[in-house]
Amino acid sequence: MARLKFGAFLAPHHPIGEHPMLQFRRDLDFVEPSGWETIASPEMFLAAAGERTKRIKLGTGVVSLPYHHPFNVAQRMVQLDHMTGGRAIFGSGPGALASDAHTLGIDPMTQRDRQDEAIAIIRRLFRGERVTAKSDWFTINDAALQILPLQEDMPFVVASQISPSGMTLAGKYGIGIISLGSMSTQGLMALPTQWGFAEDAARKHGTTVSRSDWRVLLTWHIAETREQARREAGAGLMRWHNEYVVGTLQRPGLQPFTSPEDAVEKTAGGEFAASTVGTPDDLVKMIRNLMEVSGGVGAIIGFAHDWANPENTRRSWDMVARYVIPEINGYLTKLRESQKFVIENRAVFERAGQAVMAKIMENEKAAAALPLTGPGRVAIPTVNAPDLQKEAAKRKA
Repeated sequence: MARLKFGAFLAPHHPIGEHPMLQFRRDLDFVEPSGWETIASPEMFLAAAGERTKRIKLGTGVVSLPYHHPFNVAQRMVQLDHMTGGRAIFGSGPGALASDAHTLGIDPMTQRDRQDEAIAIIRRLFRGERVTAKSDWFTINDAALQILPLQEDMPFVVASQISPSGMTLAGKYGIGIISLGSMSTQGLMALPTQWGFAEDAARKHGTTVSRSDWRVLLTWHIAETREQARREAGAGLMRWHNEYVVGTLQRPGLQPFTSPEDAVEKTAGGEFAASTVGTPDDLVKMIRNLMEVSGGVGAIIGFAHDWANPENTRRSWDMVARYVIPEINGYLTKLRESQKFVIENRAVFERAGQAVMAKIMENEKAAAALPLTGPGRVAIPTVNAPDLQKEAAKRKA
């Protein structure tokens, strides 16, 4: 199986109460080593992040295309690609927040079709075409980019939640997907059906979609023990759910949590939970379960949140890098095999110890010094070292 890629989805979902400027700076600090919905221009934010980083890919998550003229979007993404040295990923969506559409006077019924129209135009511009097109919401006359993306084929990624529109667009254009609905148990179990929408659309339009370009969003907070993870994340999880998801977005069918313990249990409890609040082993188990349920994806994207304080959040991500990614991608497999071989084949290595002892016994002074030589004082690999104490006892006898 191909190795999984890992990343972070930095919305950011910050609670109201902190200075927004300081929140932005902390978000940039988070990117460097690795209110809610507050980043108005992902391109500007990622340009700043690009100056702090060298290798990490930087994707817009997302540009809501119905709110922007497609030519302007194309220009901004080309600019970002050059400023980051060819590390930009163009993530787009139709616009998930009804409040945004209301502010701009856009009918939500038109948004998904407009995203489709915009993607078609932007892809043509990226290929170097001169484009003339007229829609009910934009006009473009003899438009061409003076500078093309630095990447020969900048990755396109569309957001997919509940409706089939995101997956259908991915199949239509043969581009990548990030599944956001997987943050719920129902969304996790629906992943195979969602992928079917992409494959159906690809067949219809004569394109192909690859699971290696499928990114799935998950939520987690991990620590050394489950109890510690629950203590660190419970209150913040409860606040995020109660104040934002239930109180602000008013998602249908959801009720406030009654306590931090209730928040953790209902979010991360049970065999098929879509979130993990626990240990690295718990997160490994959830990712493997997702791979089995979905049939395979290309990247796991962690949802960045403020459930825990900044120090504990950073340590959680550090543990993902140290323990979860190596386990998932098999970096430790050969080390364990080598350890097991040495343990189970100890007799094979006894000959090396016998050779060392033979040379000691050939020298009278060395042999006489055996009673004074304690374990661990010989500068040779332990696996090759003879049992000096055992040999000294034989000489005394």
